[in-house]
Amino acid sequence: MCAVTRVLALLLWVPWQALLGAPLAELSGDQRFLIFLSNNLEFTRKIKGDVAALQHVVCDTFQLCKEEELLLLRQDLSIAQVPMERCQGRSFQAEACFSQIREGLRTYQSSLDAILELLPGHAALVESLQLDAANLSSNIQHQLQMEDLSLATVTYPTEARSPLPAFSSHFHHQVGSFFILADFQRFLETAYRALRHLAHL
Repeated sequence: MCAVTRVLALLLWVPWQALLGAPLAELSGDQRFLIFLSNNLEFTRKIKGDVAALQHVVCDTFQLCKEEELLLLRQDLSIAQVPMERCQGRSFQAEACFSQIREGLRTYQSSLDAILELLPGHAALVESLQLDAANLSSNIQHQLQMEDLSLATVTYPTEARSPLPAFSSHFHHQVGSFFILADFQRFLETAYRALRHLAHL
């Protein structure tokens, strides 16, 4: 398994401690991969900041700020979950993990339509986030292609956006948007911590 396959398959491992014991010392001499890490570390930080900015807008506008106060409402909402089981543990399958990362980014790109509908005054920021999610997915795919992995032969057709969650009220729409952003932030934080750790090996 090449260096890039080993690392990208670890990007979303949970728990985080699994990374600490990973045999990754050989990556230190891969200059191309280090550039990939550096570029996408900065890119992920930028996306995280934009998501945080929208979280502040939701907090200030709707007084929805603390997740623990809203957990009971979540079970009544149709919020898409991002499966990551193929990216966990030492028996993961790399190609399946990459597919889940890409699928997760597509899910969030689509789910952000709910935020766009709720906060039309912040359309530019939301649309920028959607584009960034697509570009981050493309960055991963491009790196895999550069390594000439079998995954490079896979093409992903343009798909119609998933329908917006069927919120039963405007309040549920607000709460649902809160959780979409919270979930996306956690997803990005996991990837960011992995990239930062690997960049300092």
